[in-house]
Amino acid sequence: MLKGVLTKMKVELNQSVDYFLDFENDFIHINPLIGKKITLKHEGYECLNCKSIQVIYRQGFCKNCFFEMPSTADWIMKPELSKAHLNIEERDLEFEKEVQLKPHILYLAFSSSIKVGVTRKTQVPFRWIDQGAIKAIEIAELPNRFLAGVSEVELKKFYADKTNWREMLKIESSEVDLELEREKSIKMIPSEAKEFIKNKSYNTLNIKYPVDKYPLKPKSLNIIKENRYHGELIGIKGQYLIFKDDTVFNIRSNEGVVVDISF
Repeated sequence: MLKGVLTKMKVELNQSVDYFLDFENDFIHINPLIGKKITLKHEGYECLNCKSIQVIYRQGFCKNCFFEMPSTADWIMKPELSKAHLNIEERDLEFEKEVQLKPHILYLAFSSSIKVGVTRKTQVPFRWIDQGAIKAIEIAELPNRFLAGVSEVELKKFYADKTNWREMLKIESSEVDLELEREKSIKMIPSEAKEFIKNKSYNTLNIKYPVDKYPLKPKSLNIIKENRYHGELIGIKGQYLIFKDDTVFNIRSNEGVVVDISF
């Protein structure tokens, strides 16, 4: 049995994605547990920032930390609100410059449908894996978060910007041609960002997940409400553990929750 605070699973992209659950004093390679029975038990909370045992509010943080930390400000979810390029502070200008003024990737990915998104260059391909995308392609590399964000806003008129998690968990393959979609999307990018688009070849990245059987009717496990769950692990996709009875458990949405895991 291992006890620890849940944080987003770490991933490695090999022939299929390898997943690791990282606790403070130990870690678990999840892939070898596929086909085995796992028990999860809720034991409490621990804020990923201040370590308090208050109930988690959002993104693994207690309420005080969520509304104070620079990494949870509105521009995280809405890149077009970034202001560091104008030298305007929201919560911590030094932090905001460190993140917002680095290269960002505007991309298309297929998870439940074609989705447009933005991520820091250093987060490729991890961002796509976390979303459960089975294929993805870069549209352009832009010099800051703001330009990527305003470009995303324009493309959201034509593409989804959110993932339907139930559909994502059921999809194994797609014939969607992202390279063709990329060519279409280039025409929609605002002029202030177009000058940064490089004339180079962009190829689709295909991503395979360690799943023995995809769920027909995925149902989300609320470990806090249920307190305890026991089931056979049959796959991992995105940040979800998939069990034989179609129960799925989203590790990312349970960050900051303390659990016992036995197998």
